[in-house]
Amino acid sequence: MLLKENIPAKYIFGKIGKEIMIVAVYATLITMLYSNFHITRISIPIAVPTILGTVISLLLAFKSNQAYDRWWEARTLWGAIVNDSRSLTRQLLTFVDNPYGAEDEKAFCERMARRQIAWCYALSRHLRGQDPLEGLGRLIGADDLEYIQRYSNIPVALLELQGSDLRNAFKLGWINEFQQVQMDKTLTNFSNQMGGCERIKNTVFPVTYSVYIHFSIILFVMLLPFGLIEFFSFATIPLVIAIACSFFLIEKMSIHLQDPFENKPTDTPTTAICMTIERDIKQMLKENYRQEEKVGAHAGKAKMYYIL
Repeated sequence: MLLKENIPAKYIFGKIGKEIMIVAVYATLITMLYSNFHITRISIPIAVPTILGTVISLLLAFKSNQAYDRWWEARTLWGAIVNDSRSLTRQLLTFVDNPYGAEDEKAFCERMARRQIAWCYALSRHLRGQDPLEGLGRLIGADDLEYIQRYSNIPVALLELQGSDLRNAFKLGWINEFQQVQMDKTLTNFSNQMGGCERIKNTVFPVTYSVYIHFSIILFVMLLPFGLIEFFSFATIPLVIAIACSFFLIEKMSIHLQDPFENKPTDTPTTAICMTIERDIKQMLKENYRQEEKVGAHAGKAKMYYIL
């Protein structure tokens, strides 16, 4: 994802390089006809491109707002995924209780927590049209990996495994009914968030709206030299280029923002978010087990002291 400290000018203007070259040639041609060949009848009132430019500005503002809303909704959904991933791990560490097998409890919590990390990475790659199975072997077992390969939607398969493990924990008495309901609610939140991301991904921004705006910008840029040439002469060329740049850049910005899962620099940074989730969950697991070891050690010392 692009950050404000490292946005190269080449990247920004490279997106409209072809359009600006055509505009420069076009503006130069009109200026040469007016100044060198004295074809003065081509001048038009400046009010004509001004009115058209005002209308296009309003349309571009509306389109940019709608595109940003799509991008922000995607970012909000992934922010909720971060929060619920931490909540699920906390619930595993505090709810699950197996007094007869601490190692089984530890393995169960770690398996579900690591599967949650795998779900985040799989969803990120699934939304971007990449292979969602890539890299999951380091997070889930071979049995789980073999099971989810039967599904076309890998994140759905991982959520199904999470629900199955949760049911088994309830049957074994490791969690009570209330705790199962709370944890199942967290899994439902993941399903809803995935559905929201898929809705953004699969809902195409109206093509006709984009095409009409693009043609309107082209018409505006074509009329602009005729309105400026009478007042600015050769200065018309850089003025037309500068104004055209601003309109084309705003249009490109809205086009890029309207699709936040296309693996572009303007995307929602899902990979970075997944790495944050992985770091936090692993730290929660590690610190919890370390705390349990300390508590166990202190209890052992107290028992020895009591016997003595």
